[in-house]
Amino acid sequence: MASLDNTGWSVPGLLVALLLVFELGVLRICGLEVTTGKVSRVEAMNGSTVLLPCNYSSCIGIYNLYFSWHYNDNGTMIKLCDGVVPSEGVEPKVKVEHKRVEFVGSSKSRDISILLWNITFEDDGEYTCFAKNPKEKGRNHSTIFTLRVVDEMTVIDNTLTVIIVSVLAGVIGLVIIVMIIKALVVQFLLKDDEKNKECLVNASGNDNTENGLTGAKADNKGTPKA
Repeated sequence: MASLDNTGWSVPGLLVALLLVFELGVLRICGLEVTTGKVSRVEAMNGSTVLLPCNYSSCIGIYNLYFSWHYNDNGTMIKLCDGVVPSEGVEPKVKVEHKRVEFVGSSKSRDISILLWNITFEDDGEYTCFAKNPKEKGRNHSTIFTLRVVDEMTVIDNTLTVIIVSVLAGVIGLVIIVMIIKALVVQFLLKDDEKNKECLVNASGNDNTENGLTGAKADNKGTPKA
């Protein structure tokens, strides 16, 4: 008969519960995650080619990782491509379902990015990168990348930045000049002080010598002749 603790839990039941909590915690912390990196939004010109980035990660590892890209067309999700990564380091089998889409990812870098060629204004919108890992009991994750298609790129006015950088450079240059002048003045004063000390020492030695000779002459004159 299984023993019970004060809460009424059996020891095996408590161990199973602890293991379940631990497993869920590990999956939450180290489980599958997909990301577009530091940039989740890009602005591109009509007719250009744009990269839609996506990377996956999992400290638990993957097995038959399924991934897909979808475009949100006013609420209707249109599949662009999908594929399966059999295991770590094995290149995926990809099925592309859009004539202007090219898969450029690699399992070696855990990359499932795609290229969208010759974009038009109809391509403007949100793109979802989705992944599912059977090794983590079907855990899945997704991320959204936003594409804005424009006639011309937005010109960023850097006038204020240039002014600030110029002022800072001027202030730093002025500080450096002041420090150099200060160092030169201090060096000049030290040399002048050393010269003054040498003059004082020489003058003091000359005075002592002259005083000694005068005293000797005085002593000679004061000695009576026999």
